[in-house]
Formats: sequence, structure tokens, C-alpha cells
Amino acid sequence: MIYNDSFPSKAEAEAILEKGYKEIPGPWANHCRLVAYAAQTIANKCGMDGDRAYVSGLLHDIGYSEFRDFKGHSCHIILGHNIMLNLGYGAIARICLSHSFPIKIIEAYGGKDKNFSSAEKEMVSSFLSKANFNDYEKLIQLCDTLATSESICLMEKRMVDVVRRNGFSEYTVEKWEATFALKQYFNNLCGENIYNFFTDEITTDVLK
Repeated sequence: MIYNDSFPSKAEAEAILEKGYKEIPGPWANHCRLVAYAAQTIANKCGMDGDRAYVSGLLHDIGYSEFRDFKGHSCHIILGHNIMLNLGYGAIARICLSHSFPIKIIEAYGGKDKNFSSAEKEMVSSFLSKANFNDYEKLIQLCDTLATSESICLMEKRMVDVVRRNGFSEYTVEKWEATFALKQYFNNLCGENIYNFFTDEITTDVLK
């Protein structure tokens, strides 16, 4: 599949998220807002488009607006991908798929919502095999691990939180290593440790 490079404005993205939250309220929406904040902050520090980073983070989990209690068809990455494709935003459709794959192996998907049909599994596998992730896709993979639904946090906290909810897999440590490599990549791009941009938030989270 060939994706266009379109993405919505910040105002349009906010409206999409708000509509989705009204459909299915939950902590996923605040997680999206925190990922957006982290992505915009890092992007602005390293010469990327802060608005594009913000929108990418805000909508990376929009599939949860159609996913109810881990029941029904598909999973949030597929649903989000399809929502964005139907709206014409190919760049964000890619984000919806790519954010869960710091390593390009479909079996490494860590969520509980693994209701892939055979066609969906084939589509995601094909996407991963051909994907050359751009810096915005890499940034959302990183920022997804910098935010819970409550706060910006140390990556280790978020990683442990995910494992506590979903369990270990044979790919867990490999995914952790890939995510730490992403942090180093953006440290280098920004010229300093990205944690320096969130010292107040991280300190508050550690001490609460």
C-alpha cells in the first residue's frame, strides 16, 4: 500500500480525539495527549515539525475510539489505521500501525487486543517488512514509552507497567533494547538527554 503524507491540523486532530473520547471514554485519550506533548517538545528541540509531531502523538491510539473492552473485531492499531485512511490522512495511518513496533515483527505486538484476522495479519506483516520508519514514526514509538495515562515518566516505569498488564513475551527484552536505542537516537539528534526536557514532570511522577 502507498500512503500519502497528509495529516490533519492540530485543531482537526483535537476534534477527532474529542469525538473518539465521547464514543468510548477512557484513559487512552489522556495518554494520547501526553504522548503528543512529549513528541512536540522533543521535535521542537531537535529541528523537527512540532505540530506534525503533536498531531502524530495525539492520534496514535485513536483506534481505541472504536475498540470496546478488548471485545469485537480487530485491534486498536488496525482500527486507528483504517480511521485515518478513511479520513485521507496517510501519514497518521502509518503512525497508528508503526507505533507498536520498535522491532518489525508482528508477533512482538504486546497488546492484549490481538484479534487480527488473517488478512489483517498479512497486511501488517507486509507493512513492517517494507517500512523504513521516518523520524516522526520513531518519535512516537519513543514517546509512547515516555507517557502513562497520568504523566510523563521514566521509560522503565512505562515498560514495567505494560508488562504487568500484558505479560512478558520472547520479544520483550528486544523491544526494550530497541526503545532505549531510540532514546539515544533522539538524545543525539537534540544534542542532550531528552529527559532534561521533562525534569519537573518526571520528578513529580517519581515522588508522588
